[in-house]
Amino acid sequence: MFIKQNRLKKKKDFEKVFKKGKTIKQDLFVFKYIENNQDSPRIGIIISKKVCSRASERNLIKRRIREIIKKEIDQLKNLDIIIIALSKISKDIPFTELEQEINKFYERIY
Repeated sequence: MFIKQNRLKKKKDFEKVFKKGKTIKQDLFVFKYIENNQDSPRIGIIISKKVCSRASERNLIKRRIREIIKKEIDQLKNLDIIIIALSKISKDIPFTELEQEINKFYERIY
């Protein structure tokens, strides 16, 4: 779990990112991001029931994503980021592959 200041929680914040944010689409994820006025980045993760029908699988993928992001969160700019999982993702995808996808995103925004 991210610390409170690194979580994107409010509906209006999500809507702002969806309406005004930039989009980067990759194999496993769609990243939407926009600069914020906070002192730290805020992140939201979306995995729909269409991607994984079982809640336990969705939560496993979210935990893996959070763990990858925690390593680099100090390096991130002041951004609001929404990570949307695409239908190609599953619980069987290796951790290293998820890490590579997220690192590609970091390279593109820097």
